[in-house]
Amino acid sequence: MTKDEDRNATGWAGVAVVAESGGTTSARRPWHHRRRALIGAGVAAAMAAALAIGTLPVTHEPASSDSASMVSGSVGNGSGDDHVVGPGTSQDATTATASQSSGVVLIDTVLGYSGEEGAGTGMVLTSSGTVLTNNHVIEGSTAIKVTVPSTGKTYTATVVGSDTTDDVAVLKLSGASGLATIRIDDDAETVGQAVTAVGNAEGQDSLTAAAGTITALKASVTTASEGAVAGETLRNMLQTSADVVSGDSGGALIDSQAEVVGMDTAASSGTTPTVAYAIPIERALTIATSIRKGETSSTVTLGYPAFLGVEVSSDADTTAYGPGATQGATSGGGGAVIAGVFQGTPAATAGLEEGDTITAIGGTTVSSSGELSKALSGFRPGQKISVTWTDQTGDSRTASVTLAQGPAA
Repeated sequence: MTKDEDRNATGWAGVAVVAESGGTTSARRPWHHRRRALIGAGVAAAMAAALAIGTLPVTHEPASSDSASMVSGSVGNGSGDDHVVGPGTSQDATTATASQSSGVVLIDTVLGYSGEEGAGTGMVLTSSGTVLTNNHVIEGSTAIKVTVPSTGKTYTATVVGSDTTDDVAVLKLSGASGLATIRIDDDAETVGQAVTAVGNAEGQDSLTAAAGTITALKASVTTASEGAVAGETLRNMLQTSADVVSGDSGGALIDSQAEVVGMDTAASSGTTPTVAYAIPIERALTIATSIRKGETSSTVTLGYPAFLGVEVSSDADTTAYGPGATQGATSGGGGAVIAGVFQGTPAATAGLEEGDTITAIGGTTVSSSGELSKALSGFRPGQKISVTWTDQTGDSRTASVTLAQGPAA
């Protein structure tokens, strides 16, 4: 099976059950690397289930055919029949022209701790290889490759920093020079304005262009992890009818002059016509500039997070990558229950095992997996800290560990 066939067999999807007039909308999310289901709240009164359209996941094991689909009812304006959207089924895309694709690059990621890969899109900000993309494109990755389609040259990328709340990440390409950069639009956008979404649609390692219009300004998109009641909200988004699909995240939403007005971020899973969302480029660039200056906040991680190397049971029965830990089933409130330990990590070296419960990290008591992730976020790779846990016999144990460099936050 080729890489592209494998991507299409696996699909990309999420689970989001949303109350609507007349029923619910749901989508399947077959893999454990966190992807965020989105619920659009733009000019339409109805709520539409949507999905972050960033990386197209690739599993190394064949998946059943039904895992490659997102099944959803008719939403948006309330018209249209129920339909199935496959793993990035762009109906209107064409091959991007040279002017449309200038400065837009292909991103391929490896998620080493989950045995999966992903594909997304990015935009070149500097000729020396600074690249803008969505955080969810590189989230959980242990290796990132970026390819410039016009030259076919591939670069190794590292994470400069990422903002998990605003879904923005900045990468740096190793050894890059003389790269074409995107052109930024400095005019105010208007409803009805013609735009084109350019990206690595369906993870096919080539750039496509999907035409549409801006259908709303300042739209809100609420994200929800699997099993979560409520999630983060991306506000003041550009809403567009361009046929944005999986693999397009981090790509360019351009105007008729091929100037970038937004960064493709999300698309509906079951609306007719298409409803997609882009972060206005001015806001994305403001966040990127702060990251490049080394400015941190409660939502920004510079570089890579510290990594302990455990999979812990989630407080909300949700699966997600957090700093230093991945989340599985449910914690009982007396600590963070270990659901698994990755080989070769600090946790494995210290002797932590599945079924143990972490009760303190770096001298801070933790009563849940959420508190563990929060505590770990205050440390950097290479720091030596103490870990206290209760083993399966009920004995309390403490060990000193040196935190490793984790996957991208």
